[in-house]
Amino acid sequence: MMLDDRDIAILRVLATEGRITKAALAARIGLSPTPCWERLKKLEKAGLIEGYRAEISLKKLGPHVTVFLTAELADHTAQSFRAFEDAMTRYDEVVACWALGGGFDYLLHIVTRDIDAYQRLVDAMLDARIGLSRYFTYIVTKPVKGPTVPPIELLLGN
Repeated sequence: MMLDDRDIAILRVLATEGRITKAALAARIGLSPTPCWERLKKLEKAGLIEGYRAEISLKKLGPHVTVFLTAELADHTAQSFRAFEDAMTRYDEVVACWALGGGFDYLLHIVTRDIDAYQRLVDAMLDARIGLSRYFTYIVTKPVKGPTVPPIELLLGN
């Protein structure tokens, strides 16, 4: 799908203000509501917009710990990778998981209530025999920069 400046503007606004009204979105990008709505539907249908989410303040919800875990698998077969990736979908505490090229096989972003809950999760993963052979734990001591809107124009080469 070829994106023009207005499509990019829609994506940029929605990435930071997902709850904006259709009328306000249209006004922000300089279109009337109907053409704006049609563009939005095309972007959704093309899969460029995967969903709308709220940013939740975990600190205000209560105590928690954020951990990054680098994982190395015992076997490097397609079947082992699939089994590990399938297992990750079953752990709610694993909020994100990326396959890596380089020294480790995966990077997991984990959020639990406390360190004890984190250790119980890791123990359960080891007991489940999902192929995890070695891991390193990195505890987040403070957020410095959280997820932000990627530079859409730079990614498109505009």
